This record gives sequence, structure tokens and C-alpha cells, in this order.
Amino acid sequence: MKFNREKIVNLVLLIAAGIVLFTPLGFPVKVFVNKLISFAPSEVAEEKRFILKDYHWNLIAPENKSVNFQEFQNQVVVVNFWATWCPPCVAEIPDFQALYDDYGTEVVFLFVTNEDATVVNTFMHKKGYTLPVYYSQNAPPSLLQSSAIPATFVIGKSGEIVIDKTGAADWNSESTRALLDRLLLNKV
Repeated sequence: MKFNREKIVNLVLLIAAGIVLFTPLGFPVKVFVNKLISFAPSEVAEEKRFILKDYHWNLIAPENKSVNFQEFQNQVVVVNFWATWCPPCVAEIPDFQALYDDYGTEVVFLFVTNEDATVVNTFMHKKGYTLPVYYSQNAPPSLLQSSAIPATFVIGKSGEIVIDKTGAADWNSESTRALLDRLLLNKV
């Protein structure tokens, strides 16, 4: 079998694709690509918004404290379902960290995962993230259920789900910040 330049280039590209797709070395590349293709999340059109009425959801909060999602009713809430092994999830965490740094006392942030706490704590510490990580004790309300991650919901004080986004997004965008500001002032 004779190798010409075209076959060699194709073989190299195939090997590179295999490394990116099927080895741990490809994880940072996948995170980078997800970050590149992320755009600001869109608001759900007013006529298509759902109102969250069921706030029954038990969570384990940081420091192993049990909380019920009902505690956050009548507040602006950002719920993000994520995992450390998920490239789109990891890609959007720096944006969430920036939002949390600026809005952490005004907006409730719930970063919910089903992963082992040791794995999550190691990841968060290594990256220097201070986002509050929660663990579900039971299924979330039906309006907050998703079969994919990352899945993020932004909920207004009235329970209105104003963003319902699956996949990575640019959460530190001007439009997201403007939305949070309007929600905090009850102007949505």
C-alpha cells in the first residue's frame, strides 16, 4: 500500500479526531469548542412561559444542610443541572461564577449535580469556583426536569420560568444581566 501526502493527512486528521472524541485529552478541546459556540440564552416568550407552582423539592445544600426548594419561593432563582464530566457544563461554569460573584446575595443560585461529592469538591477547589453546589434528595418539580445537561432555568419572583435552556450558553452576557436586574425589580 502506497502512502501519498493526501492519505497521510487524512490519517493524521482521523487520529486527531479519535483523540479528541475518545480520550480524556479531548475533554479540554470539547470545553473550548462549547465555549466558542455559546451564545446568550433567550428568554421564553411571555405567552409560552410556565408558572412554577410546585416548589416541593428536597436538596442537600453546602455543608450537608437539608433545604427545601420552597425556601426560595418569591425570589429570583437560577437552577443549573450539571456534572464535572460534561464539557458543555464545564464550559459555562466561569460565566456562572462571574454572575454569582456579582449577584450572589440577591439571586439564589442552585448548581445541582448527582455526582459524588468528593469528585465535585475536588473539581470546584482545583478550579477555584465558589458556586453553591446542591444534591437532589428527590425529583425536582416537573417543570424543572430535563433529560439532558446542562439544563438551566431562571425563575422570577412570581414563579415564572423566564429562561429554560438546555446546552451551554453565555450566562455572563449583558442580556442575561439585564434580565436578572429586571427580575429583581419585578419588571418582567
